[in-house]
Amino acid sequence: MNAISVQNIQKAFGGNMALKDVSFEIPKGEIFGFLGPSGSGKTTLLKILTAQLEATDGHAAVMEMPSRMMQKTAQKRRFGILTDNSGLYERLSIEENLDVFRRLYGLPKSSIDQVLHFVNLNADRKKRVSVLSKGMRQRVTLACAIIHEPELLFLDEPTSALDPVNTAHIHKGLRYLNERGTTIFLTTHDMTEAETLCERVAILHKGEIRAIGAPDELKRTHRDGTLTVELTSGEKERLSMDEDSAAAIAGWMSRGQIDRMYTNELSLGDIFIKLTGSELV
Repeated sequence: MNAISVQNIQKAFGGNMALKDVSFEIPKGEIFGFLGPSGSGKTTLLKILTAQLEATDGHAAVMEMPSRMMQKTAQKRRFGILTDNSGLYERLSIEENLDVFRRLYGLPKSSIDQVLHFVNLNADRKKRVSVLSKGMRQRVTLACAIIHEPELLFLDEPTSALDPVNTAHIHKGLRYLNERGTTIFLTTHDMTEAETLCERVAILHKGEIRAIGAPDELKRTHRDGTLTVELTSGEKERLSMDEDSAAAIAGWMSRGQIDRMYTNELSLGDIFIKLTGSELV
């Protein structure tokens, strides 16, 4: 069963096409990454999937129902959403904000302790939201989105304001949620995050999917068929994968002259630039 199915989605804002015939499927249990620069259309698609926008054309299904049905009260418990317009109650503390969501979902009080550990905010639980840093607010918003351990979690740039320590902590928690069955749809600018978390990624540019697949699969597809040999003398030799190169490598190896050797794979960022001519900023 697919958690998300997108068929020929288009979205126009006036005369501007934000999404152009976008199609893909995400099976249940996958962490799927949507990559692209600002303005590429990834947040627009996320808002269509979460019933915050209507598509101009095409069809989107979430958990085998039309995405517009997500706003039905009976369905809301199945989903968690973190987007740029996710709000918090400024005059309430972190703990009080989470208590609102706990009550909404009919959860025990222990769920607050669990989710505060997840986002590494237990020591700050009494702080009022209005005095929090951007990174702390981001973690509170994420906690509100996951307190009920949803079947499907939509995350729009979940770690954009976080330091490396808290980013690693959140990544660990997201993998734990995924292992317990949560499907995760993630938009991000961060290529390291995509490689760390995602089983597959789609690269979106100007409203169109330019590539889709597992990070390692995309790297294999776009490598240039060469390898680099670093010799103990400090020299580097870039070689084609052919018989002459094999003979040269055998010679260096027999003389103990090879320090290390590796294929010349592109990073995800390199692949994006190759496909679109745009940097991920």
